[in-house]
Amino acid sequence: MNKNEYREMWVFIEHDGKTVHPVSLELCCEIRKICDASREPLTAVIVGELPEGEKDKVRECGVDKIIHVSGTGCDTFSTDAYTGLFTELCRKYKPSAVFVGGTIFGRDFAPRFACRLPTGCTSDATQLNWNPETGDIEFVEPAVGGKMMAVITVPDMRPQVGTIRPGTFKYAPAGRRECITTEEVFDVPVEEIRTKRLDFRADEADESLNIADADVIVCVGNGMKGADRLPRYRELAELLGGKIGCTRPVFDRGLLPFKLVIGQSGAVVKPKLYIAFGVSGAVNHVTGITDSDRIVAVNKDPDAAIFRYCDYGIVGDMDEVCERMIEKLKQMKKRA
Repeated sequence: MNKNEYREMWVFIEHDGKTVHPVSLELCCEIRKICDASREPLTAVIVGELPEGEKDKVRECGVDKIIHVSGTGCDTFSTDAYTGLFTELCRKYKPSAVFVGGTIFGRDFAPRFACRLPTGCTSDATQLNWNPETGDIEFVEPAVGGKMMAVITVPDMRPQVGTIRPGTFKYAPAGRRECITTEEVFDVPVEEIRTKRLDFRADEADESLNIADADVIVCVGNGMKGADRLPRYRELAELLGGKIGCTRPVFDRGLLPFKLVIGQSGAVVKPKLYIAFGVSGAVNHVTGITDSDRIVAVNKDPDAAIFRYCDYGIVGDMDEVCERMIEKLKQMKKRA
């Protein structure tokens, strides 16, 4: 394979027909930087109909080209249809890399079309680097339970495919530049689509479980003694106008639902204030909080790794510190 024949970096634009998924815009902003370094065009691939105003959001991220795909199988998410579609598009245009949001759908179809090409697919990278000597993308992610950072490359095959979890990168539009649009019609044979949508019902999600956009998060780690202590941490979060979150071990113990897990296996958050109680500071958790404006850590172990990442550290019993914080906040509210 002559890698020099592959010259474009693609971002799959996931949408529901009305709005673009935030992860797609985040990826466009991040890949714009890599394209500037590699001097390759940035292409956004939009499948199905999308309002022009939403396409403008994509253009504002600095894309050079939009490939708009229509045809049979493009109206709704279908792993079979999208796998076939991206397989053929990649063979036709020969992109050097394809980036897909690590959503439920993205994680499903990305490795499938990568396997058909065939090429490699890296999942859930937390950092992307471009190597000017090899021209390879370096996908960086925690490994061995967060004890090390693995650097994964696809040195011999193209395109390089990777899924990136929502919230990993910042949405910071580089501004619109000259952008061309190419229309593609792709009709997937009906017999190749093995699934059929029978019904659609909007997710009746509990808003208290949506922590991705919270300004304040009180996170409890494995240092928490039991579920009977949870109400006090919820109260602290409410007093601060925030929400409660947790590390993966807390979920594994059955104390809090998975949607509240923060880190490599859960949500990536960017609060203005993040307070970690009894959190050890493992890499697979810290990768989910690095963009927090202010991090406060409470741990009875003065050598806990979390103290290497915080702005303010408190060495002490997490329950006692929580009680003192609640008491102080209540006093302040009374004075106000």
